[in-house]
Amino acid sequence: MFELDDLEELAALFARLGAPRPERWARTQLLEGTPELARFVFLRQAWRRLLAEGDTSWIEPTIAAARAAPDAPFAGVGHALARLRESGARDEDVAEVARGMQAAALFALAALLDGPRPGELEPEIADLRWAMVQLGERGEPEARIGALADAVLETDPSGRETRPE
Repeated sequence: MFELDDLEELAALFARLGAPRPERWARTQLLEGTPELARFVFLRQAWRRLLAEGDTSWIEPTIAAARAAPDAPFAGVGHALARLRESGARDEDVAEVARGMQAAALFALAALLDGPRPGELEPEIADLRWAMVQLGERGEPEARIGALADAVLETDPSGRETRPE
C-alpha cells in the first residue's frame, strides 16, 4: 500500500498532483490519520469528468446527436440546446450553467457517499449505512474516506471554488 510518513515528501506529492494547499492536505493525513491522498485524488478525478471551465465543444455534437437520434437517451438535452441557441443564448452561458449544475451534482453525490443523513431513510431501512473506503493491496477496506463534500469546492480546478470570474 502507498504510504508516506514524511511531511515534506507527502506535501510534494500533493503538489505534483495539483492539490491546493498541499501542505495542509499532507499535514491532515499525517496528524489525523485520515486518507487525504485518496480523498483528494477521488475529487480530482471526479472534477476531470465534468465539463472544463469555458468548454463549449460539447454543444454542437450534442445537438447533432439529438437530431440524428431524436428519441435516444439524453436526446432531450440536444433538443433543448438547439432551442436555446435559436433563442439567442450564448454557448458560453449555456456551458457555465451546465458546469455549475454538474458541480452541484458532484457536491450532492459527495455528500451521499458519506452515508445517509439522520432521518433521511424510511423507518424500515433507517439502519442502512454505507461509506466510501480506501482499499488495501488485497482489496480489503483500509480506511474510510469521509467529508468528501467538504472538499468539493476547494478542489475546483479553476481555483475559484465555482465562483464566477
